[in-house]
Amino acid sequence: MLFATVIGPLMGFFLVVWIFSANVPRDLPVAVVDMDHTSLSRQIARMTDATPIAAVYRNFLSLEEAKKAMEAGDADAVIYIPEDTEKNILKGIGSEVALYVNNTNVVKGGLLSSGIRKAIGTLSAGIKLQGQYRSGYYGEQAMARIMPVQLRSEVLFNPYISYSYFLTACLLPIILIVFTFLGTIYSLGSELYKGNGPLLLKSADNSIVVALAGKILPYTILYFALALFMNVILFNYLGMPIKGSLSIIILGELMLILSYQMLSIFLLGLFSNMRLCMSIASAYSMLAVTFSGLSFPVFGMPAFGQAFSAVFPFSYWLRILISQSLRGEPTVNGVIPMVALVAFILLGVLFIPRLKCMLLNEKRWGKI
Repeated sequence: MLFATVIGPLMGFFLVVWIFSANVPRDLPVAVVDMDHTSLSRQIARMTDATPIAAVYRNFLSLEEAKKAMEAGDADAVIYIPEDTEKNILKGIGSEVALYVNNTNVVKGGLLSSGIRKAIGTLSAGIKLQGQYRSGYYGEQAMARIMPVQLRSEVLFNPYISYSYFLTACLLPIILIVFTFLGTIYSLGSELYKGNGPLLLKSADNSIVVALAGKILPYTILYFALALFMNVILFNYLGMPIKGSLSIIILGELMLILSYQMLSIFLLGLFSNMRLCMSIASAYSMLAVTFSGLSFPVFGMPAFGQAFSAVFPFSYWLRILISQSLRGEPTVNGVIPMVALVAFILLGVLFIPRLKCMLLNEKRWGKI
């Protein structure tokens, strides 16, 4: 129980923070196949290397060698500069530079592709600008001829494009609820397994409500303290913004903890088998990550996926966190998901009488 309430969650928190301490990908290896060997091709390599996302890994003599490096995992992208690239540009003929990106990791591949395209696009715009200067156009007039329509892009809710804002903010609560779920099941299930139900109820004047409060409340306080420490990590150490109400976030965390504790009562009352309940709790907690809408939006899922996402308290907690942290939505948008968390709490309340019967039923003792 010491591991489930203190040591395990803290180890999980520090491990996740250490893994994602960089916040954004930097200096991903890029291979260059320069078949032109001119000042322009070297400039392309230098500008690519100057981008924060990419670092030129090495130059290869052929595309086949670069392909092998990518397959070996030594390079995440390959830039192929064909022969006569500079010669064609000086003649006023367009020239194509090929970019091959390993898109196995979609986030990493997307950032690499975007960063390298911007670097080469900047170089291309500079070449066009020089041509406009030679034609007698300068300043804004020259820029207007190069880019008559300009796109101004603004990232609203994650301006630093930091994966820590959504991965760390997901994994830390998942660690918390896993230990909350398993710790509560172990705490109550051990009483059932050891046959201590009559003694537990006797110490509570035969009140199952008092008995459960005595068993669960200390762990509620411990897990809530861990949730507050998690907030310090997210909002102070990692710098995640709070554009809405911190009070709603904290209240949502308390409701989340209570939801999983009451689901523990539901499982134990339903199956009265500690080992089975812990196995189900582990799978149920992990599925919450997939169907919460974090990695893939809920509205884009099939109808079954959308319905399935509603059976996890974590899905509603995530809405509270995003609405009050990143988006700064009205307070009511953070309160509405709490109604669903109350429903999970009530589900556990309904199974309290059955759990009392299981605690007093000798046939249910010793099952693990």
